[in-house]
Amino acid sequence: MAVIPPPSPHGGDGPRLAAALGMDVAAVLDLSLSLNPLAPDVAALAADALDSLRRYPDPARASAALAEAVGVEPGRVLLTNGGAEAIALVAADQGRGRVDDPEFSLYRRHLAMVDSGAPRWRSNPHNPTGLLAGAGERAGVWDEAFYPLATGRWTRGDEGAVVVGSLTKVFACPGLRLGYVLADGDVIERLRRRQPAWAVNGLALALLPRLLERADLAGWARGIAALREELVGLLAGAGLRPRPSDAPWVLVDGADGLRERLAPCGVLVRDATSFGLAGSARIAVPGPAGLERLARALAATA
Repeated sequence: MAVIPPPSPHGGDGPRLAAALGMDVAAVLDLSLSLNPLAPDVAALAADALDSLRRYPDPARASAALAEAVGVEPGRVLLTNGGAEAIALVAADQGRGRVDDPEFSLYRRHLAMVDSGAPRWRSNPHNPTGLLAGAGERAGVWDEAFYPLATGRWTRGDEGAVVVGSLTKVFACPGLRLGYVLADGDVIERLRRRQPAWAVNGLALALLPRLLERADLAGWARGIAALREELVGLLAGAGLRPRPSDAPWVLVDGADGLRERLAPCGVLVRDATSFGLAGSARIAVPGPAGLERLARALAATA
């Protein structure tokens, strides 16, 4: 019997599970990663952009395209090497921040000091519960990695707040590494001076304008909401307790051992122990084929 690899802090253990089961990684349904299940095929778009690898990256065109899509001045946008670099840069610039657990772990990792009196860092929708912040809720830094997929809009747009985002979540291409910061121009300039030269690779920069042309945030948000409703019904029918969610995932209580139960079937869910929620699981919203695969795995292991 295969030994199921233990969960990593951030999910995405599909390659390790595939190796343990002796299967192709493409055959693993990795629901420990929350990505847009309705995104365009990035690999197909990348095929004729490979010439960008022969040149040093220049972010000007891609930055302008994102600024236009979001509806802000180009000087308020900084493209980054994934959402993780966006978080690291802002945390280094601010130094101190308030983090109310459970919360995404990279804030604590990169802040020099976590201080209850400092400006709050808040994922929106909240990771791991999946709930959107209320209209009156405020934060110094909003992590909007999943906000477009939850609302159909690029940003909440709070004046004076800093926003970090992840285009690799929106377009389901985590290996491409493409994130961003939205902030006032003076903040962006400080972050730009702190950022290493050529931090964002040329292939990502070449692809971003093409991806933005294909973005359908409103349609994706509606589609994900419908798929999430199917997922909730499926999980409830299997005797699990999914919480209400606005995100492209659901947090499931009473799921102790669910990861180990489903993994031998090539289906991977996120153990929520790393959030301090032992006995719970975070399950990404899959596409229709993924829902059918999950249903078969739940039935086979009932």
